[in-house]
Amino acid sequence: MAAGPVRGTLSVPGSKSASARSLLLAALADGPSTLSGVLASRDTDLIRAGLTTLGAQFEESDGQLLVSPVQTIRGGGRIDCGLAGTVMRFLPPVAALAAQPTHFFGDPAARQRPMAPLLGALAELGAEVSQPHALPFTIAGGSFRGGAVSLDASGSSQFVSALLLSGARFPDGITVTHSGGTLPSLPHIQMTVTLLNRRGVDATQTGPVSWQVSPGPIAALDEAVEPDLTNAATLLAAALVTGGELTTAWPDGVQAGHELAGVLAAFGARLAYADAAHGTRTLTVSGIDGLRGADLDLSKVSEFTPVAAALAALAPEPSTLRGVAHIRGHETDRLAALATGLGELGANVRQTADGLAFDPAVLHGGGFATHADHRLAHAAALVGLVTPGVLLDDVTCTTKTLPDFPGMWTALIGAQR
Repeated sequence: MAAGPVRGTLSVPGSKSASARSLLLAALADGPSTLSGVLASRDTDLIRAGLTTLGAQFEESDGQLLVSPVQTIRGGGRIDCGLAGTVMRFLPPVAALAAQPTHFFGDPAARQRPMAPLLGALAELGAEVSQPHALPFTIAGGSFRGGAVSLDASGSSQFVSALLLSGARFPDGITVTHSGGTLPSLPHIQMTVTLLNRRGVDATQTGPVSWQVSPGPIAALDEAVEPDLTNAATLLAAALVTGGELTTAWPDGVQAGHELAGVLAAFGARLAYADAAHGTRTLTVSGIDGLRGADLDLSKVSEFTPVAAALAALAPEPSTLRGVAHIRGHETDRLAALATGLGELGANVRQTADGLAFDPAVLHGGGFATHADHRLAHAAALVGLVTPGVLLDDVTCTTKTLPDFPGMWTALIGAQR
């Protein structure tokens, strides 16, 4: 628990989402690339291991990562997905270019994460995919060439990004059309297209829910990965909860920075942007005005739902979080886990069809089950800043996106005056 308002400056590691995409594109490029700022975490370790199995090579030197791309995509290996959606979704389209089958497996909880739309699309395009279309599975090239396909990506925008990321290496390229209901996390698909364009790939959005990537080379590119703004916003929320003030780098890049900052502002934060060195910007978040309730559509920034739920549980006014039905299929059923976990700490919360609704309540200490989900741990830690006796059952799950979250959080609590 924080003894008072937290104040200071934050340094946040690289974006998990951008790291995964840049690692994959560098591995499929037409020459070596040097990446800096790549997040060091379990998820990125797994995607590097998976790309190595498929034929890429990685060498670390002086804080940078030299990527030697795949010459001939190798099959015949085994890829551990852990609990990482980026691994279980981004690498199968690469494996579909290999003649020999590649076997994908993961943590027990990963078997519940939706995979069928992506694997079904790869099979429709000619890949040989084992049944059922869920982890564990095996995939090989067969008559796979890419082409045009429709799939229901309402369960995860990663299904679309997965096909786009490798599409330039498909003999016929790829055209993807979303055929289901609401498509979540559109900024992540926009991130994918932007990173492809940076490497000279002809990738475009051809309609409201359709995208196309032409076949061709993926250019080698030395690249710096941006700080992870979802993690930054998580830490900045501590200033709002405690009435403090925190500052961090806030790039105008490939992430949904405007939307994330907007969530904090909706809950009562004061935002102040400032120019910094080398053309960068900083964001300062102040909680001097205190928390307030909010009614928010989080479909573009669904990863932030657990932290938004923690803010809603602590707010003195009602709050509604909408547009995030798909996060029931994330590392765990996040809506159910948040309703149960926050409810056991005294929150007046109920699940809705596509989110959570909160009425004001006084929270108290108690145990909080993280379900091996880093974002749930972040939410509980935030509540614990102003609620004595909150105990997380597992903080090690935070290594998924913040390798030293306990150390950063301890330093944050100490950053008060």
